[in-house]
Amino acid sequence: MKPIRILILTAILALITASFAAAHPVTPRVDRREARQHMRIHQGVKSGQLTRGEARRLRAGQAHVRRTERRAKADGRVTLRERARMERALDRQSRHIARLKHNGRSI
Repeated sequence: MKPIRILILTAILALITASFAAAHPVTPRVDRREARQHMRIHQGVKSGQLTRGEARRLRAGQAHVRRTERRAKADGRVTLRERARMERALDRQSRHIARLKHNGRSI
């Protein structure tokens, strides 16, 4: 009796896990780029290349990218158009980070 109960609980747990995985599509490339950009901002603040205001604006840009990603994942599926939109937002953010890090201002 007990092995059957364990088997049933394991099956239920597997179904629940699978449903969560299907509900939240993965975007590993976007996630990696977001993490690298976050590190670039952090490094710029640490080295003094970015002022406090510049870092605040860049973090707001990162928040915009995260909102775009959240909206794309909301229906449980990320289309090619949504991926392209996220990539463009990340490209703009990357250029913005580079421009502000190398503008000659420092703390």
